[in-house]
Amino acid sequence: MMRVFFPDLGYNIARQLGVLLAMLAAFSLASQPVAAQSILRDAETEALLRDLAAPLVEAAGLEPGNVDIILINDRSINAFVAGGQAIYIHSGLIDAADTANEVQGVIAHELGHITGGHIIRQQEGVQGATNITILSLLLGVAAAAAGAGDAAMGVIMAGQQAAMGKYLAFSRVQESSADAAGVEYLSKAGISGRGSLTFFGKLRAQEFRYGYSQSDDAAFTRTHPLSGDRIARLREDYQRDPAWDAPDDPVLQARFVRVKAKLFGYQSEPARTLQRYPKSMTGVPARYARAYAYHKNALIDDALAEADALLAMDPDDPYFLELKGQVLLESGRPVEALAPLRRATALTNSEPLIASLFGHALIATEDPANHEEAERVLRASVARDRYNPFAWYQLGVVYAARGDMPRARLASAEQQVMNRQYAEALRSAQAAQAGLPEGSPDWIRAQDIEFQARVVLEHQNKRR
Repeated sequence: MMRVFFPDLGYNIARQLGVLLAMLAAFSLASQPVAAQSILRDAETEALLRDLAAPLVEAAGLEPGNVDIILINDRSINAFVAGGQAIYIHSGLIDAADTANEVQGVIAHELGHITGGHIIRQQEGVQGATNITILSLLLGVAAAAAGAGDAAMGVIMAGQQAAMGKYLAFSRVQESSADAAGVEYLSKAGISGRGSLTFFGKLRAQEFRYGYSQSDDAAFTRTHPLSGDRIARLREDYQRDPAWDAPDDPVLQARFVRVKAKLFGYQSEPARTLQRYPKSMTGVPARYARAYAYHKNALIDDALAEADALLAMDPDDPYFLELKGQVLLESGRPVEALAPLRRATALTNSEPLIASLFGHALIATEDPANHEEAERVLRASVARDRYNPFAWYQLGVVYAARGDMPRARLASAEQQVMNRQYAEALRSAQAAQAGLPEGSPDWIRAQDIEFQARVVLEHQNKRR
């Protein structure tokens, strides 16, 4: 029996299809949080981001408490939305911005993606491109079967180009829609669009720096419109808005500048921090940044001197107190850390992140007399913010030290499920249920975690 065999063509067809599908997958997942990326948690930064977003969230017709602004530990300039009502902002974007107003422009744009349902509709763009790909593949196979190998490859490659073009056009429409929504929300909130235009200008400068073409042809190969085109289109809308000349909020700007310095000091190499914020600078932002640089270099006395200088400016600033407590605690002086952390916790009405640090300090004293207060503080922390694995871990330590192993197991399960350790969370939740009063709130919570972990594990097994 004779057979027609096209080994090279079959390989190339599969390769072309694989390349396209991989590219489509990469674009469709671009707005999803990456597991390798870490989330930065800081009470002061999160408070600032909430306050920057609050008037814009209201202008978008959303409930402020239902929109999360999450900081990603990534030095690139980026922001995106993911499932639900969550906006992810890279730390690099904070560093690139010069004003709080610029960050508000970014938040307004991302809110446009949320209200436009763009994450949900993303599948429409992928599906449309995939349909073209499949059709071109079938036509290519038919041509190959007829003996026209070169024509088959031409059909497939043309289909690949058309599919990618369709997806990119879909993505650009979504971006333009989010731009327009951002203009609307800034206007409704009475916030100027100056910062938005300024930040687009920085993106355009970056495009020139890295050699991205600004030609009309290049515009069709991008997921976003060219920054220059966006500036030209938005400038008219912003400038005719009554809020264009609205002054920046000086309080928000001052908070932004110190948070920016704080993040820089935390993330950067100490030498780089000291270069940007030399000792000749004696303002709050510079002292903040240097405190972290000295702490990272194990220059504890210098770090404490900066913290004390900050407290001399404002003795009741909870974030300055938190800084001093953190430096003392992490340098092995937990007893000394208690006073500033206790004060910071009280001043912020038990802000969860600060309270969890205070609870950690209480445990680190290794004094059983502090366990009761630590339990109270940590329970208050997780009651307001369940998504804090560090607090759950500390709470588990307290329970274990007091011999309450069922609740120690429950705390471990809470921590493990947040860290995606589903097999361990399943075992911990089952062990917790075995020792807790059936039907109690803690028993029900352990049951919920067991169910969640089991569902994820079963789904993972089906995919293998």
